[in-house]
Amino acid sequence: MKLVAIWAAGTAVALLVLLAVAWFARPLYLDRTYYRGPASGHFNGERFFNPEGDSAGVPRGFILPRLWAMITGRRAPGWPETIPVHPARPPARVEGDAMRVTWVGHATALVQTQGLNILTDPVWSDVAGPWNRFGPKRARAPGVRFEDLPKIDVVLVSHNHYDHMDLPTLERLWARDRPLIVTSLGNETILKDRGIDAVARDWDGIVPVKPGVSVIVERVHHWGARWGSDRNRALWSGFTVTLPGGNIFFAGDTGIGDGAWPRLAARHGPFRLALLPIGAYHPREIFGGHHIDPQQAVSVFRTLGARHALGVHWGTFRLTDESADAPRVELAESVKAAGIAPDRFVATEPGQGWMVP
Repeated sequence: MKLVAIWAAGTAVALLVLLAVAWFARPLYLDRTYYRGPASGHFNGERFFNPEGDSAGVPRGFILPRLWAMITGRRAPGWPETIPVHPARPPARVEGDAMRVTWVGHATALVQTQGLNILTDPVWSDVAGPWNRFGPKRARAPGVRFEDLPKIDVVLVSHNHYDHMDLPTLERLWARDRPLIVTSLGNETILKDRGIDAVARDWDGIVPVKPGVSVIVERVHHWGARWGSDRNRALWSGFTVTLPGGNIFFAGDTGIGDGAWPRLAARHGPFRLALLPIGAYHPREIFGGHHIDPQQAVSVFRTLGARHALGVHWGTFRLTDESADAPRVELAESVKAAGIAPDRFVATEPGQGWMVP
């Protein structure tokens, strides 16, 4: 018994020493410069920042319990281990001005129009985290099986968080379809390391797709990191896709900030469809700085002047404390309170195709 106690104590000490070494060595191994370029109004020569200022970071007192919950698999009320999904098979193409959008899950949506298949922040992995092993587990399966996904022409990658930049999925898409991947500064370095080509632009940068179609990289209010110490080494963004039949806006992941970014994006309208995040916002004092809630999403919708919107970034990975379906319920309430027709801003089931008027 005494030997067991000594062994246990020695193991605990060794583990503490290892953790201490890892903590002090983390800048060497968990940091990396993804982008080099001149300083600007949102880049200080080393790291990017929100021009209006960054919100406070997440308190450690919240991070540690959440990490433990992820490791042990403990789920919060309102988050069953799995939520039923009925996957669908989208058409191969949608031609002309007709527009079809399918929410796959989280921030992943397939927009089909003008003979183009456009995919946002594609994530087909079961876990959103390092090595796809450590992090929140998927509660809703993808609404479209990867093998049922039509050939993808354009992929928009908003930033480098694991629930938006899923490298295994991007590798599969690149190997299968060789799509045009558009992202913001620094993220192309991460993709290049995995043999994936991407085109990166600063905010307001334009990437031509084909005559009459282009992608504009838009300012939003967020942050980026893969390992913690590499915080804000790469830029975050939303996107406008200009199209003959009506433009699309995809916000990626964002807080409201000073409210300037939706006004700036509105210059690139009018928008036929906006893809806006509505989840991962509770408690507001912790997550309000970098995630909009359903009520704010409705405000952004009105500022953009969009004709229609689809709510994304909810009910797939448990990232925060609201229940899985709370964002959809609160969105419907906010839309009604704002006097907006309920069919203009919707949150669909995964896999449900919506023909955008």
